[in-house]
Amino acid sequence: MKLTFPYGRETRSIEIPDNRIKGVLVSKLHHYKVDKTQEELVEEALANPIGSPPLCELAKGKKKVVLIASDHTRPVPSKVIVPPMLREIRKGNPDADITILIATGCHRSMSHEEIVSKFGEEIANREKIVVHDCDNSPMVKIGILPSGGECIINRMAVEADLLVAEGFIEPHFFAGFSGGRKSVLPGIASRITVLANHCSEFIAHPASRTGILEDNPIHKDMVWAARTAKLAFIVNVIINEKKEAIHAVAGDFEAAHMAGCEFLSSLCKVDAKPADIVISTNGGYPLDQNIYQAVKGMTAAEATVKKGGVIIMLAKSNDGHGGESFYRQMADEPDINKTLDLFLSRKRNETEADQWQTQIFIRILQKAKVIYVSDAPDDVVRDLHMIPAHSLEEAMEKAEAIVGSKEASVTAIPDGVAVMVIEDTNGSH
Repeated sequence: MKLTFPYGRETRSIEIPDNRIKGVLVSKLHHYKVDKTQEELVEEALANPIGSPPLCELAKGKKKVVLIASDHTRPVPSKVIVPPMLREIRKGNPDADITILIATGCHRSMSHEEIVSKFGEEIANREKIVVHDCDNSPMVKIGILPSGGECIINRMAVEADLLVAEGFIEPHFFAGFSGGRKSVLPGIASRITVLANHCSEFIAHPASRTGILEDNPIHKDMVWAARTAKLAFIVNVIINEKKEAIHAVAGDFEAAHMAGCEFLSSLCKVDAKPADIVISTNGGYPLDQNIYQAVKGMTAAEATVKKGGVIIMLAKSNDGHGGESFYRQMADEPDINKTLDLFLSRKRNETEADQWQTQIFIRILQKAKVIYVSDAPDDVVRDLHMIPAHSLEEAMEKAEAIVGSKEASVTAIPDGVAVMVIEDTNGSH
């Protein structure tokens, strides 16, 4: 069987004998056909809001409107979503003072070119756009999260008469799903608030997993933050592998988000197919630009690789490791168990930057060896306790050597961020 995987803006392929393949885990999302354009889907969602009056009604009499939009690290088709949202707001109030607030969370800022690429020339040049900075933007404390952390968010959102958001819903490896409430926390929150929400205790919680919202302490914090910030309306889409919207929901941030999550679950839950070697990716560009983000795609493999097996992870990683703290946490201590013990000893308000990602990464490394196929420097890959490789063939040879068999079983996950792999051991994940 010839298996093809996304890698940056290209693909990589390998042939593996059929008798060795346990399964190819793909989301039904990629084969889901819809007879409407992306624009029509968004318009339809806006015309039929869930649990909320239409956006144009909400905008009546509202002077200061803030529209939270996703940043360059998210493949949200903002060009499709933002224009009709702006139109609806102006339909309700032609004089509305609208600011697009870009939810970077703790990511780097966006360049003008990236803003143009994401929103199109017209919006980039005509609309008022502010990029959130978790360290330097003016902030306001709006209360204490259920977790006990301070909830501090961007002042613009707090001072808005109407706060709305766009985004997309995908499986998320510790928040259950992306989208909805995540526009506020971590989207426009201060670093201190993000750190409290991403504490080691919550990351270790059994409900902090892909596809789980119930009893998920991270999700609970996020919902509280969005509700307290008065997030009034969302438009979220679900996208296929071409990053095109195939479904849209609009309305109340909880009700619309839940409807979107249910639709997504119906398409992308797959049963684990335990194997000695599991090949996964981060879905190609834009999600595989660094090693930090690639941990997400590894969690899909973690759910189906046999203990002591090998994960082959493909992620172009042309931006390198993607997180200085993440890199140092892994590179400075050869014993990953010591690092994990240190994280678990920290209280909620003592969380350090990127600790959550490192904690999940260590959990993966405790289960399997990771061979990393990328453009990142070999020494960086080694510093992160992985084995570098530059082709699938080279990675497969190394994997077979580690498991001690040229007939080792293989499971393929062409897009590790698009599937929710359900472990068959106890069904808890």
